Amino acid sequence: MPGSIREMLEELERTTLHPRAARSAESRGRARPEPEDDLRPVFQRDRDRLLHCKSFRRLKGKTQVFLAPKGDHYRTRLTHTLEVAQVARSIARALRLNEMLVEAVVMGHDLGHTPFGHAGERALDGLVKGGFHHVRQSVRVVEVLEKDGRGLNLTAEVLDGILKHSKGKGEVLMRGAGAKALTLEAEIVRIADIVAYVNHDLDDAIRGGLLREADVPRDIRRTLGDRHSKRLATLVGDVIRGSDVDGGGHIGMSAEVHEALLALRDFLYARVYENPVVNEEFVKAQRILRELFAWLVEDPERLARRFHVRPRPGESVERAVTDFVSGMTDRFALESWEQIAVPRPWALV
Repeated sequence: MPGSIREMLEELERTTLHPRAARSAESRGRARPEPEDDLRPVFQRDRDRLLHCKSFRRLKGKTQVFLAPKGDHYRTRLTHTLEVAQVARSIARALRLNEMLVEAVVMGHDLGHTPFGHAGERALDGLVKGGFHHVRQSVRVVEVLEKDGRGLNLTAEVLDGILKHSKGKGEVLMRGAGAKALTLEAEIVRIADIVAYVNHDLDDAIRGGLLREADVPRDIRRTLGDRHSKRLATLVGDVIRGSDVDGGGHIGMSAEVHEALLALRDFLYARVYENPVVNEEFVKAQRILRELFAWLVEDPERLARRFHVRPRPGESVERAVTDFVSGMTDRFALESWEQIAVPRPWALV
């Protein structure tokens, strides 16, 4: 008989999950070994650490697609994360893979995102030596920056899932010898991310008046469905049916649905992400980040005095400013820029 709640839960994983599922008791472990918890297996502990960290809470103030929209129902980076978790757990449960590992990866996958969405990421990429990418920054957040510089000391499987989730305009499915993740659960998160964002970004674009449902190409609507709930059901169901878990293969999709998903992504890039109306505001946001970055790098003492930020031992001022600026919410970035760029009225008495 298991001697603790954790051991009971580990035994439940052993007896109910698919043979190829990642099991908490068989984790590759942490960079710094820790005593086991009596209540929670390791992936559950990771999920909890991510959920309670400061970087996670800041996601509520970071742009998903629309910068400072007038309305309460547009997605933020936080609601995006929650929608990815719902999609990923639905797939994992149906395939008998580890839901807790999937959720832990999702909670951490976007912690390194900048303010102002991908426009902010592009701005920092042009400023930082060696470039900037939110995936690398997400890993740095959980390994180095959180808990006052001690990091969260996550398991190897969760770190790998965070590192492998990003696609941009690239390949969605992990296929071939060079596309390996440590776990099938990481592959689920990679697909769940795009399934969630193409659907909720389309929904937000329709709400914002950028396009209508009827503007989506007919072939895409015929394959995926003509409304939000039908598209999600089609995509999630197709991933579940198209994944070769029993045969030793990858998480996958049918060719028809995969092609429609990519076509919907391309449609959103053309009509939403690169839309001149949306990008006009992002040009302003990028200017704010560039000016903030330059002002903060210019005087390390001012950086420390105003914001209590100092470089970590052995690291540069530029690295400290990159961490600080990328961690800002939209609101804090705007307020900080106003402090340095907008003249304030004054009086002698």
